[in-house]
Amino acid sequence: MRAFLRVADAREESDPQLKEWVRQVREIAYDTEDVLERYMLRFASHDTSGFRGYYKKVCASLKNLKARHQIASEIKAIRSRLENAYKRQQTFRDIYPIMNQGSTSSPAWYDGRGDALLLEEVDGVGIENPKERLLAWLSSIDYGLKVISVVGMSGLGKTTLVKKVFDDTSVEMNFDHDAWIAVSESFKVENLLQDIIKRLLKDVKQPPPQGLEAMKADDMREFIYNLLQNKNYIIVLDDIWTQNVWEAIRYAFPRRATHGRGYIIITTRFNNIGHTACSESNGHVYKLEPLSEEKSRELLYRKAFPRNSCPPYLEEISERILNICEGLPLAIVVIGSLLVTKNKKIEEWEMFYRSVGSELEGDHLKRISKLLSLSFYDLPYHLKACFLYLRIFPEDELVNKATLIRLWIAEGFVEAKQGKTMEEIAEGYMNELLNRSLIQVAETFSDGRPRSFHIHDLVREYIISKAREQNIASVATLYGFSNPTQQVYKGKNLRSLLFFGPGNSEWGPILYEVMSGGCRMLKVLELRGAPIDAIPDEVFKLYHLNHYERIQGFTASYEMGRLLCLQKLCYINLADAGGDRIKIVREIGKLTQPRRLGITKLRREDGKELYSSLAKLTNLRSLNIVSFEEESIDLEYPLSPSTFPFLQTLELQGRLERIPQWIGSLNALIRLNLIGSRLQEDPLQYIQGLPNLLLLKLYRGSYERQELSFKAGGFQRLHTLSLARLKGLRWVRAEKGSMPLLHNVVMWHCESMREMPVGIEHLENLKYVDFTDMAEEFVERLIDEKRKGDQWRLAHVPQVVVYNRVNGKWKTRQL
Repeated sequence: MRAFLRVADAREESDPQLKEWVRQVREIAYDTEDVLERYMLRFASHDTSGFRGYYKKVCASLKNLKARHQIASEIKAIRSRLENAYKRQQTFRDIYPIMNQGSTSSPAWYDGRGDALLLEEVDGVGIENPKERLLAWLSSIDYGLKVISVVGMSGLGKTTLVKKVFDDTSVEMNFDHDAWIAVSESFKVENLLQDIIKRLLKDVKQPPPQGLEAMKADDMREFIYNLLQNKNYIIVLDDIWTQNVWEAIRYAFPRRATHGRGYIIITTRFNNIGHTACSESNGHVYKLEPLSEEKSRELLYRKAFPRNSCPPYLEEISERILNICEGLPLAIVVIGSLLVTKNKKIEEWEMFYRSVGSELEGDHLKRISKLLSLSFYDLPYHLKACFLYLRIFPEDELVNKATLIRLWIAEGFVEAKQGKTMEEIAEGYMNELLNRSLIQVAETFSDGRPRSFHIHDLVREYIISKAREQNIASVATLYGFSNPTQQVYKGKNLRSLLFFGPGNSEWGPILYEVMSGGCRMLKVLELRGAPIDAIPDEVFKLYHLNHYERIQGFTASYEMGRLLCLQKLCYINLADAGGDRIKIVREIGKLTQPRRLGITKLRREDGKELYSSLAKLTNLRSLNIVSFEEESIDLEYPLSPSTFPFLQTLELQGRLERIPQWIGSLNALIRLNLIGSRLQEDPLQYIQGLPNLLLLKLYRGSYERQELSFKAGGFQRLHTLSLARLKGLRWVRAEKGSMPLLHNVVMWHCESMREMPVGIEHLENLKYVDFTDMAEEFVERLIDEKRKGDQWRLAHVPQVVVYNRVNGKWKTRQL
């Protein structure tokens, strides 16, 4: 069934009858999964007694016979439904060629560029500055080939912008040849090359060469090359969907010339296509952004009130509608043109605002919906479920990348690949959605990696509509409603329960009831900010649970070792565990799949048992340990270098006698945070050889001596160094050859330091330096050195910022 759905998926949108049949097969597949997982839940062993125990449990227990018979009956009923669906395939014989050929063709092409080109002059609001930028690039006197890429999501006006540039008088006057080529999604290289030749020759009133249709692709490339050699030309390739387009025609254009200037302008929603095409010619990428609030308002008012201004009583509802559009010009134009028919009746405007989702499904906003459908159906099959899963997040909430990746994995959307972790594969999925401009980066880490992203409101409405249609992410998602009497789905097949809070405290009893009820099929439990103090013991008996996330510390059950599929567990609070504390630490070692583990209020005497448990967790990617108040963390037990082969993040918060030596063998470690460690011995000597360390943080008295010295050859990949609240630290030295890739230095409230780190001038790749709340003498010396000009050791750093308090208020200085 899954194989059939994967293949039929590419055709269902263009065939309503096939679409209905696919819907039926999809429902049967979901029901089959339910039956199989209930079987696993009913008969799988929760102990470690091996196959013999499993065999006895299934075959020797008389009480299981009834359950086995019931499941067998359910499977028989599913087979009958599937046979009936199979008989219906006689109506859809055309599915067989699809399955045999493995076709992944998209539904009938909808040329959304036509919408953009039909925008009138009055609609070109907000493109003045982008147009000037592109014209400035086109005025370059460099000979040879330059590629300019205009990149952005559907509906931003990429085509409109480039058409304004293409039609500008200065462009017409300065180029011998010009051609505008609309690239179809299912292009053929021969047809594309023929189109280019015809357009170029038509522009100079020459007929196409005889036998053009019969020419080979190589011959056509050579013809274009000779035609454009030493000529001034501009060619627009509008709406490129695949890298293959550029690969197929790139060598048709002269790259070096003694006289001619050639420009290729590409519009695409794919970031990688835009950057790749520009890289070879040292060209330019222009990332088109949404309109500002002011320009969005101007455009809406022009369309909705063509001869008048906006009446005061419609201003508030206008702002709400603009919030939906989020600066997307095509959306504003289409919606404005629709609102002009509402005759300025506020009740009709309100009705439209409430029904935007259904309007996307109807005829009114069909153009926007079609553009989004093109992007959706162009996605690989495995990405479609991941994309539609985004419906679970509340409106206007930034989506945390790490959380979403873990949810995708727990839901089973990520396909395993040899040589890659599931997290790496899932991160590739997210990068592809970003590349296709279906989601936008909202926040980044200090090293530039995406931290969270944003979903455009209209994209979200489309996702909700399509997910409802395909029954994707039908989960009980609790958004922290103020009225806890609303019904919460408590069905026996509930798979995911997510609470995005903050919610009314009265939700607590309802959550307890749901979690301790009959939700035995639960795979995903997200209780971020949930108003509860403890987790019911029943949760730790959920055999299928893959993802369990709760930011606040909680008291774990000593039976949590049953959660064999659990991938994230944080933060376990050992302070209130009493006599069960050691049992809980031992239970941690029974978990086989955890990727992230967080433990708080660890006592010194727990160290040995913790060491024994940690040694079994070979899949860990992230480990956070926090000690109980001022107690030391005892982690001096030897661990094999192969114990944590995948550990990428390690945070130790609490006093350490010395830095555990096994940290130096964590070859996969990317981030290391030491907080309150009170180390007397220089920790750098043990960690400077870590081959993949990108981020090092030493916070709140983690080091108590006066000097930190970064030796030559150490920290070869370090990207960010943060030192904060190290009261005793007076000198930092960076020998030449240390930290060659360091981009960011952040020093905060190191009150004993009086001067900049010695050797900071050797860190040639520094991009950002931040000195916050440092001693006044430190700041004065810094400013004095800047005044001297040629002795300024940070002259090579693009951004140097100083934050300090003046009269109780933070003051910022850019040096």
